[in-house]
Amino acid sequence: MADDLKKMYRTIVEDHFPSRMEISFVEEQSRQTLFYEKVRWTIDGVQKGLRYGENPGQEAALYKLVNGNLVLGDTRTLQPGRFLVSDIELLQSGKHPGKTNLTDADNALNILRYFTDRPSAIIVKHNNPCGVARADSLVDAYVKANLADRVAAFGGCIALNRAVDRDTAEAIANQYAEVVVAPDFEEGAMAIFQAKPNLRVIRIGNMDRLQQFVGQRCVEFKSLIDGGIITQWSFVPETRTRDALRPAECEYKGRTYKVDRAPTDAEYRDMLFGWLVEAGVTSNSVLYVKDEVTVGIGTGEQDRVGVAQIARDKAYRKLADRYCFDAYGIPYNDMQDAERIAAIDARVAEEKGGLIGAAMVSDAFFPFRDGVDVGLREGVRAVIQPGGSNNDYQSIEACNEAGATMVYTGQRSFKH
Repeated sequence: MADDLKKMYRTIVEDHFPSRMEISFVEEQSRQTLFYEKVRWTIDGVQKGLRYGENPGQEAALYKLVNGNLVLGDTRTLQPGRFLVSDIELLQSGKHPGKTNLTDADNALNILRYFTDRPSAIIVKHNNPCGVARADSLVDAYVKANLADRVAAFGGCIALNRAVDRDTAEAIANQYAEVVVAPDFEEGAMAIFQAKPNLRVIRIGNMDRLQQFVGQRCVEFKSLIDGGIITQWSFVPETRTRDALRPAECEYKGRTYKVDRAPTDAEYRDMLFGWLVEAGVTSNSVLYVKDEVTVGIGTGEQDRVGVAQIARDKAYRKLADRYCFDAYGIPYNDMQDAERIAAIDARVAEEKGGLIGAAMVSDAFFPFRDGVDVGLREGVRAVIQPGGSNNDYQSIEACNEAGATMVYTGQRSFKH
């Protein structure tokens, strides 16, 4: 049975999807059609499409938009031919990409497009970021992103917004990754990656256009069990600068509640960084950010206080693993020395999982103060959320009691 399962992952599925696809939107006498072509790569002299879908045995195909235009109301879709993920260049592909590799890369670029001004790195696993960081150099950004959740980053998709230099390549080669995506690779970088033949190395030469995709929408499709389709415009974060944020304020039973303290410059940076990362995180979600590095990411939960707790607990666990790995070269979960474990736990507890002074980010409003309180008890001093709850006054009071600040985006950021 084990051998059969391993064989499944090595099996390439020859898909039966056609070479072209058309999607038309029809209204009485008008028709708007989007034209797509299937993407294939020449690997070892053979034309190949996607390796398989989400699981072995599921056929899949990648299509790129090559013609057509769609205008609905005041919104228009991206123009054809502006390729990024749908027209990748495989520099190394011991195993060519499957569906999840490309959707991970796509969500990484979905987030990276907001961080073009500084070297940035994001590691995505199962279509959610597990570590995101900005820094003065690419290698520092990658190291910080990896250490944010070293365990989850195992086998992830690493996306970088600068050409990969030797130092960054060496840092990546020390870990196990499935995919590396970057605009280019400097001399010597590919020689380092060749020691890992199954690492998929993808160059996206058009990544210098990434900022042009900010504010741009595409049409998203979701198929239902009976073959029905839901279509929607893709999400665009409207709040992308500090001037667009509003200090938390609300009315409740004739009384005005306001947050007492304005954010500092550093808090604004962390809150905006976290809010833009939030656009690529599955809901319900809560993030913690400090110094433009994710500290804890909670994803896909049904209740907001629960996801705030999960993100907090992850921050503690990941920091303990980092300290153990840095000091002893082994994961925290493999440490058997009780005295060393106790010392690590004490250090992490004193630092509250790295959450002291962090920003807390929520993709939707807090229905009660209990969610905000989870972060405030750990030393969070800035909160960013959409606002709009009937009980916003509770969250404002919680922040004022803790000496924290809070701002509203005025926009929900759900992702399902």
